[in-house]
Amino acid sequence: MFDSKRFLATVTRKPGVYQMFDADNKILYVGKAKNLRNRLSSYFRSSGLTTKTMALVQRIGNIEVTVTRSETEALVLEQSLIKAQRPPYNVMLKDDKGYPYIFLSSNDTFPRIAFHRGTKRKKGRYFGPFPNASSVRDSLNFLQKIFRIRSCEDSVFRNRSRPCLQYQIERCTAPCVEFISEADYREDVRHAEMFLTGKSDNIIRELADQMDEASRALEFEKAARLRDQVSALRRLQADQVAEGASGDVDVLGIASEGGSCCVHVLFVRQGRILGSRSYFPSEKLGLTPAELLSAFVPQFYLGGPREIPREILVSELLQDLPPLQQAMGEQSGREVRITHKLRGKRATWVEMAQQAAQQNLSSRTAAQQKLFSRFEVLQEVLSLEQLPERLECFDISHSSGEATVASCVVFDTGGPVKSDYRRFNIEGIEGGDDYAAMSQALRRRYTRLSDGEGKFPNILLIDGGKGQVTQAVEALNDLGVVGVQIIGVAKGTTRKAGFEILHVVSSNKELVLSADSSALHLIQQVRDEAHRFAIAGHRARRDKKRRESPLEGIAGIGPTRRRALLRHFGGLQEIKRATVTEIASVDGISRKLAEDIYSALHNE
Repeated sequence: MFDSKRFLATVTRKPGVYQMFDADNKILYVGKAKNLRNRLSSYFRSSGLTTKTMALVQRIGNIEVTVTRSETEALVLEQSLIKAQRPPYNVMLKDDKGYPYIFLSSNDTFPRIAFHRGTKRKKGRYFGPFPNASSVRDSLNFLQKIFRIRSCEDSVFRNRSRPCLQYQIERCTAPCVEFISEADYREDVRHAEMFLTGKSDNIIRELADQMDEASRALEFEKAARLRDQVSALRRLQADQVAEGASGDVDVLGIASEGGSCCVHVLFVRQGRILGSRSYFPSEKLGLTPAELLSAFVPQFYLGGPREIPREILVSELLQDLPPLQQAMGEQSGREVRITHKLRGKRATWVEMAQQAAQQNLSSRTAAQQKLFSRFEVLQEVLSLEQLPERLECFDISHSSGEATVASCVVFDTGGPVKSDYRRFNIEGIEGGDDYAAMSQALRRRYTRLSDGEGKFPNILLIDGGKGQVTQAVEALNDLGVVGVQIIGVAKGTTRKAGFEILHVVSSNKELVLSADSSALHLIQQVRDEAHRFAIAGHRARRDKKRRESPLEGIAGIGPTRRRALLRHFGGLQEIKRATVTEIASVDGISRKLAEDIYSALHNE
């Protein structure tokens, strides 16, 4: 039993961070305070605590305190500890990866435009952030249609001897073979930059003037192309919700209902809404919307790769606002304003974000209720004593035995648990042996679970018939795994959805559920997700292998020599046709290395 009185008598009144642990020394909660004694005392008062906070307090076995020099320093340390330890009672942002950007190179004669995610190491301009990859690709697609800037990798660009398909479909002007002058290409790049920085009006005026000049000079083909660019830009401009406003702003709205919450973020750059995204952070303390948003904002922005805009608009007044603004300003290197009381266009943005949050929360809640009912029906169908709260499903994907990949997807009563998804690159088996692939994947997965990597499922679904199920039974028996219900999902004689045959290992029976069974729909949903995840992994592995040049696997052939060979012969096929003497004539290639290259290319 935690002695709160004795503990509180020793706590300082300085700012700092506190960490709550249970009796087994597992982290429960991380918090910060301007006055540690006052904040921690509030957890142990006799009244006024929510039921969920009381549940947290009852589990406390120990509290550790770290004193900081300021409240701002405490805020930064708190976020660092939350992200490192992921305490169950903190508001947790599950998807914490950086946002994608559009990258425009600056050190090339003919700059390249491309999708970018991660650290900004390359020289050039980064436009964004965009809410997701599809938003970036949509924008890149538009830019290539209108301004026809190259998107190919530099290695491809340098080694082209004729235009590629992008030129044929009018998505590129083929600067690789000098079908466009450097000056004209730079003009297209300048217009693309203007578009990405919100200066569409200026582009339209310039293009309209150029169209008039081309018409007067009787260059009707050029005038028609400029007309099409102007029309496309005007159509896009008409679709912009934020027309007439300006600035780089993130807009956050929040909705909370029944223990669940949704934070919807609008991303506005140069007055244009680039897109939006909803987050559903988990929280277990029954916080108010203002408290939830106050916990969400620092975790969303501090200590990560996300770009912090100059202004953030929020639907609720945040707690501890001065230290939060100071911490964000120190991280971004400029002043950051977080604003709550708004008028005009900015008030409209916040209203839009709140409405989206409420709508998405309602949709998610309805979907979760439907999913939960499916779990209940599954329990009834399988005659289980307890509700199965966690399902795993395995599937195998390959192309005639090539690049075999096994997938493992996880579902709980809230839906897919994507952080627990796993893929396994299958090695050391005969191509096309699905039984051996399934056995290898299961043994690797359940060895890790036995070592404490994650949670065991209540039900293990195997996409396949009795053969695959047998592999699952043998693998789990060999590893000493008990308490996991194994079910095989076979497609049946018609191989159509709704006619699946379930092989239930525990009862040694086969079940055929009706096509409208909620339990069957749940199994189909999990099985289809495993199938999708396996195919995506297999395609990525297969395509990576096929993109690799045979030269890359030859000892002594690095990027410089590989480039020299390709430039000398013009392509891989010509290298294959060359003799040892011809290969040895390339600068940097010795006779011995030429023999190795010839041998490697003719013994594949």
